[in-house]
Amino acid sequence: MPLRLSLISACLCLWAGLAHADGDAGAGAQVFRKCGACHAASEPVNRVGPSLLGVIGRPVATFAGYSYSAAMKAFGEGGKVWDETLLAEYLLSPKAMVPGTKMSFPGLKKPHDIENVIAYLKATATK
Repeated sequence: MPLRLSLISACLCLWAGLAHADGDAGAGAQVFRKCGACHAASEPVNRVGPSLLGVIGRPVATFAGYSYSAAMKAFGEGGKVWDETLLAEYLLSPKAMVPGTKMSFPGLKKPHDIENVIAYLKATATK
């Protein structure tokens, strides 16, 4: 019996760690306020920046009606798609990843903020 309890406890701890690694959409909504002046996440509306509704899984620089910089278009050549890994890297330092991008935001420095924003973007895409 003690071995079974230990295994169950270990599984629960592992599950809790994995759940946290996916980020918290509620916390991400708060962090997204930094992005919301330029981007919409819950509607297909372009602002200063393109809508981020459904951005995960979307080919880079392809949201209809938005005029992307030449740098972002070049970055997207070859069929790059915004997945969680690419988006996390971009959110850390947009100008370092895509020199010449129109995005003036310096990036999110805290890994948990990035995870949470990505969780928020995933959640808004499913509503």
